[in-house]
Amino acid sequence: MLKGKDIITIKDLSKREIFEIFETAKEMIPIAKGKSIDLLKGKILATLFFEPSTRTRFSFETAMHRLGGEVISFADPKTTSISKGETLADTIRIVDSYSDVIVIRHSYEGAAKLASKFADHPVINAGDGAGQHPTQTLLDLFTIWSNLGKIENLNVGLLGDLKYGRTVHSLALALADFGANLYMISPKGLEMPDHINREVGEKIKVKKTEDLLSVIGELDVLYVTRIQKERFPDINEYLKIAGSYRIDLSTLEKAKKDLIILHPLPRIDEISPDVDYTPHAKYFEQAFNGVPVRMAILSMVMGVR
Repeated sequence: MLKGKDIITIKDLSKREIFEIFETAKEMIPIAKGKSIDLLKGKILATLFFEPSTRTRFSFETAMHRLGGEVISFADPKTTSISKGETLADTIRIVDSYSDVIVIRHSYEGAAKLASKFADHPVINAGDGAGQHPTQTLLDLFTIWSNLGKIENLNVGLLGDLKYGRTVHSLALALADFGANLYMISPKGLEMPDHINREVGEKIKVKKTEDLLSVIGELDVLYVTRIQKERFPDINEYLKIAGSYRIDLSTLEKAKKDLIILHPLPRIDEISPDVDYTPHAKYFEQAFNGVPVRMAILSMVMGVR
């Protein structure tokens, strides 16, 4: 169903397609843990990372290798012809001729959409500025679904940088489609962008607050994001807000017993290491899930599943 399809935003996927990805990802978990197969033997993935990445880049490349494919990549545009002035369009045309699927991360919102216009093969958005990060959303939803058995009617809190955090933009849109109840928890100045609020608000009720402790007892899922220093145009504005929230054991005293805590990582100081040893912590499982979920996506857009 996904053969040849670009994945630029989470809205490119229907709920049926998302659940098909989940079911395929479940099958991929044993392979992701070390049992490689030849499903994509002879296929080439190109990863173009114009911004730093650890989990997203490595999980895509691991996914391709586990499926028996090959990878060509760059993580520093200064080492490519882009440093000589080559346009993004020309770079995409050339890389497209070398590969079967392209994964791109770029600092400019809309870059992945632009790339898809110049590529004949599928383009997957691995994050575009403060815009979207659809495969992160898919692994986030998969982690929720795997742990709690459903997504519908769950109380999900999105905490931290909701203005610049592209992971929560995609996630909020998806959760609204699934009928979750959203709690948007952020300091003043880092609220969810208006266009996301409008779209989400048309489908579900949303509670907004600055006070995590006033709502934590209602939550089934707490999705924590770091305050993203690199997105702030003014460092002084960042310093005013940095450290607004910190999840520690005392924070969790009023939480539900089965609350799960997610984080797209990297974390700075917003979650205490003590929380890692509680049953609430699912962010390392979440990070691992990037491999089977991206294995599912790659195999499906290349038409072998």
